[in-house]
Amino acid sequence: MEKASHLSVIVDLSPTQWHLSAQTSNQYPLSIETFLSQLLAFLNAHIASKHENSLVVFGALPGKSVLLYSSTELLSDDTPSLDANSYLPFKVVDSTVVQRIMNEFDAIEELEEEPPCSLVGAVTKALCYINRITHPSSTTAGVAEDPSIVHDPRILILSVSPDLSSSYIPIMNAIFSAQKLKVTIDVCKVYGPDTVFLQQAAHLTNGSYIYLERRDALLQYLITSFLSPTSIRKILAVPKQDKIDFRAACFCHKNIVDIGFVCSVCLSIFCQPLPVCSTCRTKFPINTLKRLNAARPTITPANSRSGLPLGNLNNAASPRPTSTPPNGMSSLR
Repeated sequence: MEKASHLSVIVDLSPTQWHLSAQTSNQYPLSIETFLSQLLAFLNAHIASKHENSLVVFGALPGKSVLLYSSTELLSDDTPSLDANSYLPFKVVDSTVVQRIMNEFDAIEELEEEPPCSLVGAVTKALCYINRITHPSSTTAGVAEDPSIVHDPRILILSVSPDLSSSYIPIMNAIFSAQKLKVTIDVCKVYGPDTVFLQQAAHLTNGSYIYLERRDALLQYLITSFLSPTSIRKILAVPKQDKIDFRAACFCHKNIVDIGFVCSVCLSIFCQPLPVCSTCRTKFPINTLKRLNAARPTITPANSRSGLPLGNLNNAASPRPTSTPPNGMSSLR
């Protein structure tokens, strides 16, 4: 019997980015209204796939993240009026999501300056929600398995904002948590340049990263790439990213670097050799620092879209001095 599926959707609701996305100067302009109409059709398709499927929608807003809809919790006492021409669960999803987004947008208009979107906060809340619903209380031990118990939970991120270098460490911690919970993270890049961190999130959790080349076909992308659960994707030709950018952000200036220097004790990444690691306070030999500074190449803007996975940083240091002490700092390309 096919197991129930849980889908957590994270919607990037940056007003600035959506304003830019709707500009008619774009080849395929996409407004927030058109985006929501296609997104709601996709959410309804997930609910209709199986009665036991669960759904939760989070909004990543400037400076905060909010829960927009949950199929397991009643977020509002306002129940939509019954309509003979519509399916009630669909109507509840549509009205709840749209109403809460409009309320949040009205509150944003009162801000003098727009802070960055709290995408990491939304991912963290989604992981906490999944952990709660996938680990029932111990009192149910020994009871026959309920088909409504969620298996293969997944997160779908709909992104329009660029990378925020200061969020590198939090997003990597979220990726590691998703791996431990066996949660698949899918990413749909709706607008803007490719995001390095979300590419890594999708790759490291066996998810799909899709960059929309034609935003007027958003619903088709969502249904063909993200509607099927992970258990069925093994027999489907689900699109995957052909190139992955594994560059990391340095811990000192929060910049994405092509060439970094890694502390051999705590694996912190720096854009230049430092005498003392700012994370673990390890002191490095002066001779090693001189050798690394002398070996530093001239840094030029690079468009490299391939790199080394974060998990292999310690073993992939290059060049490695032949006489590096145990507490030495290695360089990473």
